[in-house]
Amino acid sequence: MQAPFSPCPICKKTEIANSLSCKDYSLTNEPFEVIQCSHCTLKYTASAPSIDQIAPYYNFPNYISHTDTKNGLINFLYHKIRSYTLDQKTAWIQSLFTGFKGKILEVGAGTGAFAHAMQQKGWEVTALEPDEASRQKALENYNLNLLSSTTLFDLNENTYDVITLWHVLEHVHELEKYIQTFKKLLKNKGKLIIAVPNYTSFDAQFYKKYWAAYDVPRHLYHFSAESMNFLINSNGMKVVGIKPMWFDSFYVSLLSEKYKKTGAFGLIRAVVVGLLSNLSALKNPSKASSLIYTITH
Repeated sequence: MQAPFSPCPICKKTEIANSLSCKDYSLTNEPFEVIQCSHCTLKYTASAPSIDQIAPYYNFPNYISHTDTKNGLINFLYHKIRSYTLDQKTAWIQSLFTGFKGKILEVGAGTGAFAHAMQQKGWEVTALEPDEASRQKALENYNLNLLSSTTLFDLNENTYDVITLWHVLEHVHELEKYIQTFKKLLKNKGKLIIAVPNYTSFDAQFYKKYWAAYDVPRHLYHFSAESMNFLINSNGMKVVGIKPMWFDSFYVSLLSEKYKKTGAFGLIRAVVVGLLSNLSALKNPSKASSLIYTITH
């Protein structure tokens, strides 16, 4: 295990305080402290496994981004929603470029569904994924040859029109190194798309330590809109748009109720909490359960 981050990995300040104690509800049931920087508001997982020690925490059959299983209500719903949101994501990215089809890099491609969807739209796709089993599934399902994530630092600069990270940045140990690399890889008018959970959302405030999107220790960082802006600005880029991911509030709430072991009542409450979270985000989009940030040079 590595020592708690101090100073803060984003702003380098030392005003660090405990925020809450969570457990790895998905696998080990180990406790992990989530601490917060009072300057930039980033939360992060204290004593998280190092990059060389983290792999076993992803090694379970139902880790959703590494599997195509549809067993169980939550996995079934995940796949139904994914089919719908893939259409939304591809159409939205097309709209950013008014129909232009260029080069896209996906970092953390899972089993390849989004990369395949963009390929079907005529884009030239490069996709990276650290998990070997997921890369094999992408090859089987879509005939996609995903590259290892370590390839990122060998790619040519000034190459990509779009770089996407769909719920990936929170897993990355070296935040600034990655952001600086994305900055180099993007073309001058390119766009970096980052989607991450948002701990300032209504569902996060409601579920507290049970909020499934803390997902310790796999999620090393827990972002607010303020901390994301700080990270991007301090690396010479800028956030030019924020877009809510409306379905995440329901999915995360269902998982959170599962962790609380609330049974059938929990299903009803998850729907209510998801709705309330989205209503809150209608008034203030930066309060959505998950946020998509559009970033440029």
